[in-house]
Amino acid sequence: SHTTSKKESLDSNPSSGLTHNSNQLLKVLDHRDKVYEQLAKYLQLRNVIERLQEANPSELYMQVDLGCNFFVDTVVPDTSRIYVALGYGFFLELTLAEALKFIDRKSNLLTELSDSLTKDSMNIKAHIHMLLEGLRELQGLQNFPETPHY
Repeated sequence: SHTTSKKESLDSNPSSGLTHNSNQLLKVLDHRDKVYEQLAKYLQLRNVIERLQEANPSELYMQVDLGCNFFVDTVVPDTSRIYVALGYGFFLELTLAEALKFIDRKSNLLTELSDSLTKDSMNIKAHIHMLLEGLRELQGLQNFPETPHY
């Protein structure tokens, strides 16, 4: 009866369960990679802000990418405030201190999300492992004839 429950837990086509889980795993890992990329951008911004606070320049000369690697020279007349991308095309003007607080909060949320996605990926991997073990067990049982039910 223990084997029957395992057999019932696998669908009529066990490979579809593996395919579904493999696809889910790829989606979760891809999402986690995107979260890591966002986190890296915020940490990079934090470093820039900290360097700005240390240097405390009255104005800043820099190059801005207008897109497609087309750069223009520009002057930032006031380095005490910065525009931070909130997402969905929204930007907020913040002081450097406010921006650092925002980055810390956002980084913590992204870290929690990446941890959660890592746990999800581990659960999916465990489920795939269980399916593979069930398939191996079923293949072993298929070598023997079923006992007739009278």
